[in-house]
Amino acid sequence: MITVSIDPILFSIGHIMIRWYSLIVVAAIAVGIWIATKEAERKGLGKAAIQPLVLWVAPAGIVGARLFHVADHWDDVYSLDPIRILYVWQGGLAIWGGVIGGLVALVIVARLQGWRLPLLLDTLAPAVVLGQAIGRLACVITGDAMGKPTTGPFGFAYTSPNAMVPQLGIYYTPTPVYELVMNVGIFALLWQLRKKKLPDGALFLIYLLLYAGGRFLITFWSSYRSVAFGLNQSQIISLAVVAVGLPLLLYVLRRKHPSQVLSQSTKGIRPGL
Repeated sequence: MITVSIDPILFSIGHIMIRWYSLIVVAAIAVGIWIATKEAERKGLGKAAIQPLVLWVAPAGIVGARLFHVADHWDDVYSLDPIRILYVWQGGLAIWGGVIGGLVALVIVARLQGWRLPLLLDTLAPAVVLGQAIGRLACVITGDAMGKPTTGPFGFAYTSPNAMVPQLGIYYTPTPVYELVMNVGIFALLWQLRKKKLPDGALFLIYLLLYAGGRFLITFWSSYRSVAFGLNQSQIISLAVVAVGLPLLLYVLRRKHPSQVLSQSTKGIRPGL
């Protein structure tokens, strides 16, 4: 059992408070961009493939993550004080919302630029899951998204009045820690598989299925409220992802058309889905 005494507010400058949460999220995005850029160069896409994605995909991911979180907590939190919807720096980002929001933006950008979407998805997959792992550090420090109260053998209790847990001094199941470990494991696997001659889109689908399966199990220990059939929002989305992603992965693998390493600029990416 672990007691966390870290103040979620790193320091203040007048009325401006710099929080660990926002700092770690920025770091997660920065690391993700760096990994994605390296992968784009390795695949022959060049940095030009990443620059417009940074401008559109990352913000869309944050907006999507916030909207999904707000929707899940509208009745008990945000309907009472709607202005809090804008307080992203205080925490409250739903990972599935981030994935879906970023994916929608990526589809639009790929269409407009005439880029091949599956190849871009494979390029981003390792960066995305590593960014998710780093982002969960913010939850560990601030107490955001902690699971149900627990009597052991592994739990986190918080003492700072700025922590986001329902009650100080109570030990909670550290579901963000479990997800952090899971994401690191998925990243390590994808980092090895990226060098295999997999069909375009397969690496991204493997990421989605592994994450969806792990997230479905981990959130049984979460404190998220049930939405339907005794399942929470994250679990329902995870099941939908598996239901769609597994047949799609089998179809993609049967095609057996590995991606070709391109040495030209991003304009050379073949259009089409």
